[in-house]
Amino acid sequence: MSSQCEVTARRSAGASLGFFERHLSLWVALCIGVGILLGNALPTPFHAIAGMEIAQVNLPVALLIWLMIIPMLLKIDFGALSQVRAHWKGIGITLFINWGIKPFSMALLGWLFVRHLFQAWLPPDQLDSYVAGLIILAAAPCTAMVFVWSQLCDGEPHFTLSQVALNDLIMIVAFAPIVGLLLGLSQITVPWATLFLSVLLFIVVPVCVAQIWRSQLLSRRGQPALEALLARLHPLSLGALLTTLVLLFGFQGKQILAQPLVIVLLAVPILFQVYGNAGLAYWLSRHFKVAHCVAAPSALIGASNFFELAVATAIGLFGFESGAALATVVGVLVEVPVMLSVVQITRRSRSWYEKHL
Repeated sequence: MSSQCEVTARRSAGASLGFFERHLSLWVALCIGVGILLGNALPTPFHAIAGMEIAQVNLPVALLIWLMIIPMLLKIDFGALSQVRAHWKGIGITLFINWGIKPFSMALLGWLFVRHLFQAWLPPDQLDSYVAGLIILAAAPCTAMVFVWSQLCDGEPHFTLSQVALNDLIMIVAFAPIVGLLLGLSQITVPWATLFLSVLLFIVVPVCVAQIWRSQLLSRRGQPALEALLARLHPLSLGALLTTLVLLFGFQGKQILAQPLVIVLLAVPILFQVYGNAGLAYWLSRHFKVAHCVAAPSALIGASNFFELAVATAIGLFGFESGAALATVVGVLVEVPVMLSVVQITRRSRSWYEKHL
């Protein structure tokens, strides 16, 4: 192991997920049950919430999304972009996976599984919407949870931070064009005005708010104050995520009860995409002789998704009751167990990875 990775491993020793994050899939599953029950028992309040829209943006969901995203973006230090040159191989590989492979491979997998292999078991009027949701999910690289995954696999923290900061900047300008292109290629009508509004509301505004807030807090009270604020906001962020899921499944309840197999079938292309992209990033890193403490988080960054943004965009573009919204929520359901498995694969394969470096 290189000296760089030895230092990183010592720094990351004892890293672990918090109790809530470790069981996030369980909480998501509970939200599915609660949402379905409430949606069927109390349809009137759910429809009233769905009607609170301005320019096709649901106001309650917009508030919840901001509560999710802004605390995550507070962790991002765009000053870390100065570290990009030091890790140019790892960053180049991850950018290639995130922006050159992942959205396009998911469009292909959606076409293969949703429109062909699983077509007979899915609602015919939602096929396009499911594909759209999968594309939106894949077009948004993960932001906050990447720090957790990187820590668990002894990832180099400066690489992770600089990669996330760079991805966030690229996302501001590339997310809408890539989503629009792939939806168009999939023959799905693209509501461009709503798509750009979603980028403005759920990427540009939160990034600006978070960076101004972060800068002011650090200049006045320092890093300990920022850490204390993040600790206070963390439960609020997770609570907003779970509340959004209850609302989503409240609207999807009848469809899910009629065809419970839908969630399992939608998880299949997501699993193929995650493991395929993680494996490709890991192999490329080994081929180009990148240190393991950079290769492991590269695999994780290349595989995970910014599902909070994906959920918000899918709701904004297609609505609460759409297959697109459901497809992005399935991404939330599988995220934690799948990414933890990738962490274990990278850790256990370290000796193989470093054998011929």
